[in-house]
Amino acid sequence: MRKLFFAMSLSITLVACGDDSGTSANDGKDTELAEVSSSSKAVSSSSVKKESSSSVKAAVSSSSVKTSSSSSVIPASSGNLPSSSSKKVESSSSQKTASSSSVAPASSSSKKVESSSSEYVPFDHSHALAADWRIGENRYKTFVDPRNGRSYYYITIPGRVFKEMGANGKAIWIEDTVTVMAENLNIGKMVLGENDQNDDGEIERYCYNNDTMYCDEFGGLYQWAEMMQLPSRCNTESCAELIQENHRGICPEGWRLMTYDDYKIIENADGNEEHGIAGLRSGYRFSGYNTTGFSLVGAGKRVTNGKFERIEESVYFFTSEEHDVFGKDIYAHMITIARDVDAAPQQRHGDEKQYGFSVRCVKLE
Repeated sequence: MRKLFFAMSLSITLVACGDDSGTSANDGKDTELAEVSSSSKAVSSSSVKKESSSSVKAAVSSSSVKTSSSSSVIPASSGNLPSSSSKKVESSSSQKTASSSSVAPASSSSKKVESSSSEYVPFDHSHALAADWRIGENRYKTFVDPRNGRSYYYITIPGRVFKEMGANGKAIWIEDTVTVMAENLNIGKMVLGENDQNDDGEIERYCYNNDTMYCDEFGGLYQWAEMMQLPSRCNTESCAELIQENHRGICPEGWRLMTYDDYKIIENADGNEEHGIAGLRSGYRFSGYNTTGFSLVGAGKRVTNGKFERIEESVYFFTSEEHDVFGKDIYAHMITIARDVDAAPQQRHGDEKQYGFSVRCVKLE
C-alpha cells in the first residue's frame, strides 16, 4: 500500500525596520496604519478530509479578510471602550499575501507577528486603556488625525493645578480639566537612531530599535525641535523667541503640546488621591493603576549616541520650555515617569534637546 504524506509549513517573520507595514528601512517608505475592525477579519480553520487509505486531501482557506487603506479609517464608536471580544486594529495600506496551511495567533507582547496571510496585525491600543469599572463608562473618545488616517483614544480628565501658597502656608489649588490623548503620538517618516531629525521639510520620528512595530505600540520618539516643528538648529541653540502660547508643534490641528501644568492636573485628577504617579501608568506592562485614564506606557527614549534605552521601564516627554542649565542652550524641560518609581517629576527637570522622547497632545477648548 502506498502512503502519501503531505507536509506544509509556513514560517513568517516580519521585522519592521522602515515603515509601518514592517518592510525594510531601505525602501524609504513610511506607510501609515489605518484601523480595521477585527470583527471584520475572519480566517477559516483548515479542514482535512480523508477519502481513502491511499489518498489524503488537505484544504486550507483564508477567507473574508478585509482591510482598510491608510486613507480610510473605521473608528470605534464614540465613547465606548472596546471589549475583549471586539478589538480594533489598524492595518497597513500595503499588504503582503501568501497562502498558508496554518494560522499562528499573534501575542500582544510579541514584536514579531505571524499570520496566515502575511498581514501585520497592528497593536490594539485598547489593551493599555483603563477599564470602565475603574474610571467610569464612556470616558474614552476617538478622533482621526487627517494627516495620516490614524485614530487615537483621548479622554477628558478633571483635576486641579497649583496656584500659589496661601497666607496660612497651605497650597492653593485651582480646579481645572484637560482633554488629552490616551496614547502617544505616532506620525512621521522613520529615521535611524544614529541620525538627527534634521529634515525641516517633513515630520520625522524615531522608532525604538529602528523597528516600526515599536512605533505602532508605543508611539514615535522625537527630538525637541522636531516636536516643536522648529528648525533643527534649535536643538543646539536657543529659539525662545519662536515658542508660542499653546504651541502646536507636531500635534494635529486643533491640538497643542502637553505642558507641565497639564501633567499636574492629570496627576491630581479626581479619584487619584490614593495612587499618585501610579494612577497615570497603564496596567499594561507598566505596573500602574491607571485611575486617571491617562494610560502611560513605557516607551523608552533615544539618546544622543543613537542608542535606545529603557523600553517598558520609563516614559519621557519634553515640554515647550527651554531649560537654561549651566548657560547652555541644548536643554529643554522634560517630564519622566518610571515603572518602579512613584516620585513625582519636578517642573525644573531638563534634558538634552537631541534626545528622542514621546509626545502627548492636548485638545484646544
